[in-house]
Amino acid sequence: IRTSFWHLHVFLDQLIPLIGFMAFAAIGATSASLYFLFTKTDVILNKSRNPEPWEKLDPSKPQKLITINQQWKPIEELELVKSMTK
Repeated sequence: IRTSFWHLHVFLDQLIPLIGFMAFAAIGATSASLYFLFTKTDVILNKSRNPEPWEKLDPSKPQKLITINQQWKPIEELELVKSMTK
């Protein structure tokens, strides 16, 4: 009985780091998903309420996590097409 308990104890000691890393990865993935869901404007849950979310994006505000030297200028042809379709 004592040797089987010792083998189980050693086996569980080896699993503790694995369980810790898996829990850390799961918590990280869940928190990243929730962060992007609630803070990013291009992520939608209800497509029928907002079928074209990219139309409401502010082009002067960066959408990426890190943006270096972004300079946005409206494209005249695109603005003309947008004004014609409204």
